[in-house]
Amino acid sequence: MEVYKDLSNPASKEFENLLNNQLSKITIEEGKIIEGKVNKITEKYIFLYIPNLKSEPVLDINELKTMGLSEKIKIGETIPVLLEKIEDRNGDVVVSASKAQKIKGWDKLVEAYEKKEPIMGKIVSKCKGGCIVEHIDTGSLMFLPGSQISDKPLKDIGHLMNEPQKFALIKLDKVRGNACVSRKEIISSFKKEDKAKIIEKYKIGDVIKNAEVKGYSSFGCFFNVNNELDVLVHLQEISYSRVNHPEEVFNIGEKHDLKVISIDKEKLQIGCSIKQLSPDPFEHVENYELNKIYKAKVVKIIDFGAFCELEPGLTTLLHSSELSWTKKNLSAKKMFKVGDEIDCVITEIDKDKRRIAISYKQAKENPFVVFEKKYPVGTIIETSVVNKNEYSLFVSVKDLDIDAFLHCNDLTYLNNGEEELKKFNINDKIKVKVLEIKTEDQKIRVGLRQTLPDPLDWFSDKGVNQIITVKIVSTDNKGLVVRPEGCEMDFIIKKNQIAINSADARPSRFTGGERIDCAIAELELEKRKVSLSIKLLEEIQKKEALDKYGAEGSGKNLPFSSLSEDLDKKKKDN
Repeated sequence: MEVYKDLSNPASKEFENLLNNQLSKITIEEGKIIEGKVNKITEKYIFLYIPNLKSEPVLDINELKTMGLSEKIKIGETIPVLLEKIEDRNGDVVVSASKAQKIKGWDKLVEAYEKKEPIMGKIVSKCKGGCIVEHIDTGSLMFLPGSQISDKPLKDIGHLMNEPQKFALIKLDKVRGNACVSRKEIISSFKKEDKAKIIEKYKIGDVIKNAEVKGYSSFGCFFNVNNELDVLVHLQEISYSRVNHPEEVFNIGEKHDLKVISIDKEKLQIGCSIKQLSPDPFEHVENYELNKIYKAKVVKIIDFGAFCELEPGLTTLLHSSELSWTKKNLSAKKMFKVGDEIDCVITEIDKDKRRIAISYKQAKENPFVVFEKKYPVGTIIETSVVNKNEYSLFVSVKDLDIDAFLHCNDLTYLNNGEEELKKFNINDKIKVKVLEIKTEDQKIRVGLRQTLPDPLDWFSDKGVNQIITVKIVSTDNKGLVVRPEGCEMDFIIKKNQIAINSADARPSRFTGGERIDCAIAELELEKRKVSLSIKLLEEIQKKEALDKYGAEGSGKNLPFSSLSEDLDKKKKDN
């Protein structure tokens, strides 16, 4: 040890020079890929010789088995390895063959990605969202999204598994070391060359025969031409009439002739038109008049109506609201089928919007007009109950498909309307009187009680302040329920109308069944308003007594119960 302490010693200087010369030859660094020569092979390990290292690196044979190289390695051959550590805690050299392979493979992937070159790989397994592809040259694993497997949906990819094929690198994440590939892009690139040759065969103005409807979009319809090319017919080129969506006009699988109107060789797209194959029907739309009946052919049935043709190419809309005068939410599917010819009335012609609207119901006589002519207001007709709710009935007339409205208040004069409503059932036959007809609003109101004798007619020869005899039907805290003799209708005498003296204005004074006199306080037959009052009767009688026996002294109220006392006092004063 002392020989190294004294650096001035000639032997020390000689050793120093030898050591420096030896270290200067060593270029090995951690993290680099170096070549190791196989020196020895055992059942578990492979020993490598790498110059300038103090010990032999050792590889686990299982690592080479996973790489598929265990049977190919022989003594004397070289293996690229990644030098992870020149010396670990135990003084051993740490190397990895698999990591070296991945790094080399990544470098090749980066090079192919930058040059936009395809790589050879094979699909080795499926995973969530796609498949795993192995790079054949380096064994690196890459992700293949399901959307990038093919240009057409595939139910089964069994025929693609483990088959060497080309893939395009579409994404590289150098930080995470992830790669994403596409098989679809390779397929499309071959088709792109073929598509360019196909498009060269067409020129603007050509007519394509029997192109098949392939699919829809919000902006147009796609057609398949001879199973070699897909073309687009834009929404505005479908028809001279307004079309909101292609499915209103076409069905999948239909065949139509197309006219080529545009060719884009860069995007490899052909634009076509259907409407340009026929003359513009709007040029002679003046031949049609509003509110006249024409024949129209049903060409397509939709959820909200139907499209009809007045002539080839001149398409009109028949909205579901114009199918029937009486029925709402009616479906055109239940009334028509494609190809039917129907009578219709043109209700709108808009040249600017190139739109024509028609009506099926207006070609028939309005049943509400017929009803008004046949059954004017005041007519009594026989009907049947067709519907019922909590406050009304709906009744129909036999010879007309119209429902009339009958409110519960128009059922009876005598009882509560809502209670009376419970007595009626569907299909009951009743006679009603037409009360109101609103043809424009399509509403008819009828009444049942108007066909019955009106109990208020009993008051037709009566007047206000007239005294009548009534029978008490029942009593409650609010007043008395009474029925005039000879009348079938009950009336209420309110509690404050029972007597002048508030102490006597008690409904409990009566038990029911008594016959008493009262006066008519209000009588307005037009408004069906009748009020009865016992208090008024007492006031009338008090006034008559005062007129007969004397005048009221001081002008203050004179209770009817003390009338005799007041009269006696007045006589004494005189």
